[in-house]
Amino acid sequence: MILKAELHCHIEGAAAPELVVSQARRYGKDPSPYIRDGSFVWRDFTSFLAAYDFASDLFRTEEDYARLADHYLTSLARDGAIYSEVFTSPDHAKKAGLSPKAYTDALGEGMARARAKTGIEGRMIVTGVRHVGVEAIEQAARFAARCGHPLVTGFGVAGDERIGDFEDYVRAFEIAREAGLGITIHAGELMGWESVKAALDHIRPSRIGHGVRAIENPDLVRRIAAEGVVLECCPGSNIALKVFDGFADHPFPALRAAGCKVTLNSDDPPYFWTSLKREYDIAAEHFAMNDKALAGITRTAIEAAFVDKKTKAMLLGRLDAKMR
Repeated sequence: MILKAELHCHIEGAAAPELVVSQARRYGKDPSPYIRDGSFVWRDFTSFLAAYDFASDLFRTEEDYARLADHYLTSLARDGAIYSEVFTSPDHAKKAGLSPKAYTDALGEGMARARAKTGIEGRMIVTGVRHVGVEAIEQAARFAARCGHPLVTGFGVAGDERIGDFEDYVRAFEIAREAGLGITIHAGELMGWESVKAALDHIRPSRIGHGVRAIENPDLVRRIAAEGVVLECCPGSNIALKVFDGFADHPFPALRAAGCKVTLNSDDPPYFWTSLKREYDIAAEHFAMNDKALAGITRTAIEAAFVDKKTKAMLLGRLDAKMR
């Protein structure tokens, strides 16, 4: 089995259907409009958000969040993953009636449980949400900078790319950068190459969430390759959301061939009927990548991980030992 690493997954969006059904039972909710035959059901972005919000609302207590992180990281490890970074959301915590600290501590507890069972390393990227507003994003950055949790190692911004401008978020990212956190930002998914360029110009991230629409501008592709910015690619998500018509049209191989650092990730896996394992399978089947090339993708992810040097060296050592 190829060892895997993931840099781009939203923890609320990683709740497996069976876990959501179990949580719905606990809180007396009916999951049938959103889950049928063990699978999430949606037909457009609006119905996707409805299903996402229904499931997210079923995680309310610290134990609920610990269970979520444990369940997801344990399932990843079962599929050969040795490292996982998840996006966390202080805004979700507040909606659930928890403080961002209690929510973060609970997710950290779940990660610790998964690590004790499987050896998988996990870290958290605190994330602001574009459509919630600039002030909420700056609050998330201040929380990330000050929380002191050993597993919080990055800061990012996600949400609806059509709302807000990248220059609005410069202060939030300055707060995070000054605290020594890794920097990533969603761009170039629903919006075109211009959003990727704006992210690079204003935010100067080391990684970009998605970034695949950069393919629309060859000069931008060259810049990404030259600057060594890592793209957190999510092919299964892109096809499910119709960013591209099919895997034959997906730019992952072209970006890789152009010298860009690319990684494979699952985004909101059960909603897009995918998993990290399936993303690696997609790359093998549709992008003609052999085991050595796929291990190279894992190496790129570990090298780009928001983690201390000692842990990074340990993870690379596990990968090298497996490849011998």
